[in-house]
Amino acid sequence: MPTPYQAEKEHARQAVIRAAVLCRQVQAEMIHPTSTQKADRSPVTVADYGSQALICQGLAEAFSGDPVVAEETAEGLRRPDQTEMLALVTHYVGALLPGATPNDVCDWIDYGNADPDHRFWTLDPIDGTSGFLRGEQYAIALALVEDGQVQVGALACPNLPLALAQQDGPRGVVFLAVRGQGAEMIPLPKGDPWVNGSPARPIAVASLSDPAAARFVESVEADHANHEAHQSLARVLDLTHPSLRIDSQAKYGIVARGEADIYLRLPSAQNPGYRERIWDHAAGALLVEEAGGRVTDALGAELDFGQGRRLSKNRGVVASNGRLHSAILSAIQSL
Repeated sequence: MPTPYQAEKEHARQAVIRAAVLCRQVQAEMIHPTSTQKADRSPVTVADYGSQALICQGLAEAFSGDPVVAEETAEGLRRPDQTEMLALVTHYVGALLPGATPNDVCDWIDYGNADPDHRFWTLDPIDGTSGFLRGEQYAIALALVEDGQVQVGALACPNLPLALAQQDGPRGVVFLAVRGQGAEMIPLPKGDPWVNGSPARPIAVASLSDPAAARFVESVEADHANHEAHQSLARVLDLTHPSLRIDSQAKYGIVARGEADIYLRLPSAQNPGYRERIWDHAAGALLVEEAGGRVTDALGAELDFGQGRRLSKNRGVVASNGRLHSAILSAIQSL
């Protein structure tokens, strides 16, 4: 009897691997113009556009009834002054989808501009674009949401070492999770993304129960993390290890495989009304939960992915190995 969500998991695996192939190629060549700015001044690259086009094309073909809620839009790419950028995106997409035209590419990107429904996919084609541009950490994050709950998550981290302790070792990891079926990790294949490659291995959070010994990760960008609040929390918990700052949902992967115990994303006092975007957390949150951890907002409420494009009912995000979660939430309340 087929395992629930087996087809969705396999397609998600292939999709993020294929997008990672494109992203690695763009990063290796880093030709210009590689990026432009969106209205909110955040960068968007050839790889962002290409990754979204590839994944949306595949989802439209495999699950035609499912809406896709993704980060990017082709509106800017269609402008006359972006002809060169569009040609580059089409070039990289065409290497994996021969015959792709500029119109195809724009239409595939905009396939990701649907509204959330009772069942939909959410995609961040490159989570951590600033990390991508620096040659550091970024992720391709894809998740299936049903009735406000993430059911399938796939996270490709092309620059993440197979183990943080082996920085000079192989890089490139794919994390996969299905609700109720656990979490796993595979090395990112170097060749054909449609071939399974190395077998997956189960991953699990660390068993640490002493908050003082915990290791925590946070975002690099100050716009994405309240570093001051994080440091205050670290003092309350008597943490002895300095924070590890990493771009993207790779942080969730590091917690899920036991190399860190806490991921903090506390809301900023300067922007108290900010609410997180669903594609920035859906895949990673399921990964940590299925690895045995716990993910809530800063007040201890479960993340609700059924409120549109943002986690409008939640404030901030706290992910942990589970054993430390109550202590973290209590410490937050004391700040």
